[in-house]
Amino acid sequence: MSVVPLSHVDIGLAAVLLFINAGLSLALRLGLARRLLVAGARMVVQLTLVGLVLKALFQFASPTFTALAALIMVLFAGREAMARQERRFTGFWTYGIGTGSMMAAGIIVTVFGLTTQISPDPWYDPRYAIPILGMILGNTMNGVSLGLDRLVSGAVVQRAAIEAQLMLGATATQAMRGVTRESMRAGLIPTINGMAAAGLVSLPGMMTGQILAGVAPVEAVKYQILIMFLIGGGTGLGLLAAVMAGARRLTDSRHRLRLDRLGAKSSS
Repeated sequence: MSVVPLSHVDIGLAAVLLFINAGLSLALRLGLARRLLVAGARMVVQLTLVGLVLKALFQFASPTFTALAALIMVLFAGREAMARQERRFTGFWTYGIGTGSMMAAGIIVTVFGLTTQISPDPWYDPRYAIPILGMILGNTMNGVSLGLDRLVSGAVVQRAAIEAQLMLGATATQAMRGVTRESMRAGLIPTINGMAAAGLVSLPGMMTGQILAGVAPVEAVKYQILIMFLIGGGTGLGLLAAVMAGARRLTDSRHRLRLDRLGAKSSS
């Protein structure tokens, strides 16, 4: 089975749907028309550039270039996770906590998958490493951003209860336990929903792409199951690191709640 080529006209026809949504936004005064069009244009530019970069990476298969591409992906993922926070830590902390946790989780899980299950030759082959890291990072980014957002908002809303526990002799870890638990739960829900709905409600992207490319459905399913497990592991590890680091930042060594380390509420 050969891949069905797509022309620019085919892509343009699909883009009409986005313009229809923008028109509906204008008609209903949702205020999303500009954001929809900007997001669509940004997606086209980003994916086009990524396609050109990947073409070059696949030709060289250099560990240095693969590592550089991975680093750039992590840095942009940290930027996106920070942008989704309604209220952020002051200074470098919001970007640093999210980026550091995603980098650690994404690299650990990706290397684990490449060296033990997929085993390409060489193991850092960008044809495998970059797409797998991208899928893990994308889902980990969602989990981390949701978890940190819930952590900060929970600490603000439950400030009186947390400070009451601290005054009664609870440690910072004990007082923040309820908020951290809810933050972890919120960050993991999208991953759990994705795994629960895979196959019955939706056909995941990697599996669909492989089937369209001519891979046997059973083989595509095996790869998708593997990726879903890697995504779940990466999201859990990244979320745990981010929430624990965020909770530690919201308290200090004297077991006080430090909401003064948060910036003003974002207007976006």
